[in-house]
Amino acid sequence: MAFYEYQAYSTDVCVPISRLPQIIVETKEDLIRNNITGHVGDGNFHCLIVLDPNDPDEVQRVHFFTERLARRALAMDGTCTGEHGIGLGKQALLREEVGPLAIEVMLGLKATLDPKNLMNPGKVL
Repeated sequence: MAFYEYQAYSTDVCVPISRLPQIIVETKEDLIRNNITGHVGDGNFHCLIVLDPNDPDEVQRVHFFTERLARRALAMDGTCTGEHGIGLGKQALLREEVGPLAIEVMLGLKATLDPKNLMNPGKVL
């Protein structure tokens, strides 16, 4: 019996409820084209992707898919993240979504609340 080493990759976005049917249809088509699965509810759209981390083509397809999903949500007046936060993978998308002034405000709040940079150093802000 062969055992394969796969990893789960989770991503999410959020759109206004009125745009949920559209993002479901568009993303379902994208998921099918790329052989990826996901689930949806309450405006939060999650995809749990099982991938082989040793397959560079698959890793690249997942990366491109998650970026397309986030940009699809932004185009629908949504956000590039829902419940899972920005993490490392969506930093550029957050900057596009909220703009430089909002990032400056967030950095100021982070510096005020965490002057020693102990909480998630090097993450997002």
